[in-house]
Amino acid sequence: MIEIKKVPKELSKNRLDKTSSILFDDFSRTQLKKWILDGRIRLNGEIAQPKDIVFEADEIEIDPISETRVDWQPEDILFDVIYECDDYLVINKRPGLIMHPGAGCKSGTLANGLLYRYPELTKIPRAGIVHRLDKDTSGVVVVAKNDKFRNYFVTQLQNRSVKKIYKAIVVGSMIGSFTIKDPIGRDKNNRTKMSVNQNGKEAETFVKLERGFSNYSLLNISILTGRTHQIRVHLSYNKLPIIGDKTYNPSGYIAKKTLPKLADFIRKFPRQALHASSLSFQDENTKKDVTFDVEMPKDMKRLVNELKKTL
Repeated sequence: MIEIKKVPKELSKNRLDKTSSILFDDFSRTQLKKWILDGRIRLNGEIAQPKDIVFEADEIEIDPISETRVDWQPEDILFDVIYECDDYLVINKRPGLIMHPGAGCKSGTLANGLLYRYPELTKIPRAGIVHRLDKDTSGVVVVAKNDKFRNYFVTQLQNRSVKKIYKAIVVGSMIGSFTIKDPIGRDKNNRTKMSVNQNGKEAETFVKLERGFSNYSLLNISILTGRTHQIRVHLSYNKLPIIGDKTYNPSGYIAKKTLPKLADFIRKFPRQALHASSLSFQDENTKKDVTFDVEMPKDMKRLVNELKKTL
C-alpha cells in the first residue's frame, strides 16, 4: 500500500534518505536508500536521489512492499497509445486525465485504465507509470511494461538523460531564447504551491520563442531538472504566465490592449496551456536515441488560431 507523509518543520533541510528513515522507521536506511534508487520512494511525486534535500511540507511517497496494485481497480478509461513494444508504452495523455489514484481521487485515472487494458501491469509498481504530468498538462508519457525497463528508465531520469520538450502559450512577449536557473521550493505562504526560493532546489529551464503574437507568445521549453511545477513557476516568476494556469496565474492576467473577444476566449480557456510535445531517451537494447513527438491538442491549436488574428 502506498503511504504518503509530509516533512515536518524539524526535519526540513535534511537529506531524503535520512528523513525517510525517521518518518518510515519500520525499514532500515539501507533498504530505504535502495527504494529511492529504484523509484519506489518519490519526493513530491517525482523521481529523486537519496542526497536530495527536503523541506517542510514536502511529500514523501513510499511504495514499500507489494508490487501488486490491489488498491487500484481496473477501469475502461480512454487513452491514446502512440507506440508500443515489449518493454514500454508511449501515451499521448489528454488534458484533464489524472495519472494515478491519490488523495481525493480513487478512480478514473490513467493507472486505472492501464490496469484494465494491460492486466499484467498489476505486477509493476504504479501500474508501470515512471514519470508524471499534471492533470491539466497534456502530452507524452512513458509507461514501463516490465521491471527491467522500469529500472532502466528510472536510472535515465535520475541521470537526467531523458530529454523533454514542452510547448506553452503565455501572456507576454520575448525574443530569441534564454535560460532560467532560479531555485524552486515550497511557497512560504501557501504550502500547496511551489515558488522561486533561494533555499530551494536547483532548477533549470531553457525557453525559446516559437512564435510571437501581439503581447502573447508560443514557447518551446526544455527542462534540465524535474522540479514540481517547474515550468509553470519559472515562467510566472519571469512575467510570462501560462494562459489558463489557475495556480500561478490565478487572476487570469490578460495583456493590455487585448481585444474584448480575445480576452473573453483567454479567460474561458479551461486549463493551463502547457503540452509535453516531445520525449527522447536512449533505447536500452539498440543504444540508439528514440524520440516521440505529439502535436498540440485541439484546445491549444484553437488558442493559437485566435492569437494569430491579432497579427
